[in-house]
Amino acid sequence: MKIKICGLTSPKEAIMLNPYHVDFAGMVLFFPKSKRNISPEQAQNIICALDKDIKKVAVVVSPGHEEICQIEELGFDYIQIHGTLDEKLLVQIHLPVLKAFNVSDLSEYTRYLDYPQIAGYVFDALEPGSGKTFDWRLVPELPKSNKLLLLAGGLHPGNVAQAIAAVHPDGVDISSGVEYDDRPGKDFAKVDAFVTAVRAAIR
Repeated sequence: MKIKICGLTSPKEAIMLNPYHVDFAGMVLFFPKSKRNISPEQAQNIICALDKDIKKVAVVVSPGHEEICQIEELGFDYIQIHGTLDEKLLVQIHLPVLKAFNVSDLSEYTRYLDYPQIAGYVFDALEPGSGKTFDWRLVPELPKSNKLLLLAGGLHPGNVAQAIAAVHPDGVDISSGVEYDDRPGKDFAKVDAFVTAVRAAIR
């Protein structure tokens, strides 16, 4: 069961995340509406602070060619794309792509099944990063794929075992569920609880 901690905003968070040996660390770029949005320069510093074994994921919304090029130059391992993704742009991307879907665009899922650039899928709530869940029963009803399936949307230490049992994903993806209640940033007591809950659920 792979674990992705998303929405890192500082090298300090990266250093604190390293001992947990998670699989992916996500950073939001080119999306000023998000409170977790960071600059390419900040992303570069976070990438340098993360252990080499943790895959670095750029999280973007409906990116253009220039943004894709910047992400590839920064040293990310994956690009996670929410919103629209033009097929002409997709075939030009040199990084493995995680295509994100929510309950409003699940019908688009089958369009991407045959693209070799797509390494996997992230199934999220209607408002990514909002901490809200969605009906997990929707995911097992989708056509099967041999690509990575990550479940996101409102996960936290108290419900992640239930989510894993309902969906049987390849991994789980969390952001707001491991943040402080009263200030920005990752609460590493919650990270610890989440990672512990995930690993206990698959024993």
